[in-house]
Amino acid sequence: MDGYFNPPWVHEEFQRSKVSLSAHRKKHNNKENIHEKFKFVSLLNVCAEKRDLIEGIKLHNDIITRRLLFLEKSPYLVSALISMYAKCGILAKAHHVLDELLNRNVVSWNALITGYAQQGPYNEALNCFERMRNESLSPDAVTLTCVLNACGSLGLIEKGEKIHAEVASKGLLSDNVVLGNAIVGMYVKCGVLEKAREVFDELPVRNAITWNALLSGYAQNRLGDEALSFFALMQDEGFPPNVVTFLCALSACISIGSLEKGEEIHVEIKKKDGLLENNASLGNALVDMYTKCGAIKKAQEVFDGLSVKDVISWTSLISGYTIHGLSEEALKCYAKMQDEGIMPDVVTYACVLKACGSIGSVDKGEEIHGEVHNKGLLKDNIMLGNALVDMYSKFGMLEKAYRVFDDLPFYDVVSWNVLLSGYAQLCEVKKAFISFNKMKSEGLMPDAVTFAVLLTACSHAGLIQDGQMYFDIMTDVYCLNPTLEHYICMVHLFSQAGHFDKALSVIRAMPCSHYPVLWLALLRACREWGNVKLAIFAFDQTVELDSSCAAAYVLMSNIFISVGMQEDAEKVRLQYAAVLRSGDM
Repeated sequence: MDGYFNPPWVHEEFQRSKVSLSAHRKKHNNKENIHEKFKFVSLLNVCAEKRDLIEGIKLHNDIITRRLLFLEKSPYLVSALISMYAKCGILAKAHHVLDELLNRNVVSWNALITGYAQQGPYNEALNCFERMRNESLSPDAVTLTCVLNACGSLGLIEKGEKIHAEVASKGLLSDNVVLGNAIVGMYVKCGVLEKAREVFDELPVRNAITWNALLSGYAQNRLGDEALSFFALMQDEGFPPNVVTFLCALSACISIGSLEKGEEIHVEIKKKDGLLENNASLGNALVDMYTKCGAIKKAQEVFDGLSVKDVISWTSLISGYTIHGLSEEALKCYAKMQDEGIMPDVVTYACVLKACGSIGSVDKGEEIHGEVHNKGLLKDNIMLGNALVDMYSKFGMLEKAYRVFDDLPFYDVVSWNVLLSGYAQLCEVKKAFISFNKMKSEGLMPDAVTFAVLLTACSHAGLIQDGQMYFDIMTDVYCLNPTLEHYICMVHLFSQAGHFDKALSVIRAMPCSHYPVLWLALLRACREWGNVKLAIFAFDQTVELDSSCAAAYVLMSNIFISVGMQEDAEKVRLQYAAVLRSGDM
């Protein structure tokens, strides 16, 4: 336009067109940026779900290169980044990304709090929650749900109750089933089942997760009868059980040893097409239930029918054989497991070591010890170390047992109990006492098992004063309530030494003496001392509690024979024959 005269309006129009074009370009660029940000949010979410950290880092670098991460203007993109790092387990990086965000909002805080609440450390979830509040941000349902989960995981009942009160005051429970589930779950994890049930009963909305949360609480706290009643109630109210429900119900059956109920649940599971075939955890739970309820053949049948057998399946079966004294079968199962290419885990090794110890398979035990050592599994796993100490003790190889014990990275009360038990079994009573004193000097508190081992050692060695001392220490110093095993040890200790008055005093002091095994201990001592009068009394007590106790009839008959009372011995024999004929077995 140079060299020509232009009216003023032409210049004004040209300037307006330049402004309009600039605004158009800016608007277009903003739209492109928004589109790109949403694209990256979607891709980051995919990485988070797949736990694909490498691709997530590439996306993060790409976002920085494209200058999309204007932190004060991209909270949702930042939240997606935080969530990706958190779900990939890189919580330190997730925390760093949040700290760089100038204008944090509830969504960005929730991304980090969720990560800590799900993976830990759980106390960091609570720290972030307090920081969020200090920034005058009000928590939403997601925040409160995560914080409740963290309180449950940490067992912080008082903090959990405060959050519960806050949720109730805001009226958030009227239509938010997730929050309701979190509150029930928090009380369950803290072991306050009565409060969990109270909240459950008051919830206006429930789903299968709500029911499962309370059911799992009963099962985990070994309230099997309550759990199974709740399992029936759930179905009565129209909530069909899912995989989690069945797992909890089977766990409840294990806790009360209810094989019959376990079989009923197995039938229910089989009625649901594909449920058992598509859930390895259910198959494993069934194997575990049958083995622990004593139906080892049924466990083998279920195991054989599993479409997928993993290390848990094999270990459950091996454990079952070991528990029921079928150690040879356990070792055969272990060999077959390895033939099929399944690598044993720590629990498998512990079960197999126990089986080796039970049948005195020294070579196999030492072979597994070498394998465990070569894999470096003893560096941070006390359970395996304890199993090795126990195995060598059962072999009678106390020096080897002590060397393994001495090499353990740390000790717990089980470690000491296993060592003490080894000394007690081989009548190395002084070493057991020395180890007990060393255990105390290292600050570890003895438990009921510790004193059962010590009392057994005293009983076998006839150390009456020591036995009485340890019994008194257990009750008076450590405030441990004696179990049946402790009382039997004391009865055996006193009666074997001929102190029958003291043995009877122990029995009279018991909360309940209705145990045949207790009176049998007394009866055996009467045989050694020829105490016929007390033997008759102990025999009567035994058969009153268990009329089919063959050992009682044999012992009483032998006592009569030993003192020349042949007719009375014959009466006892005829009495037992009558019991057999009546079928009272």
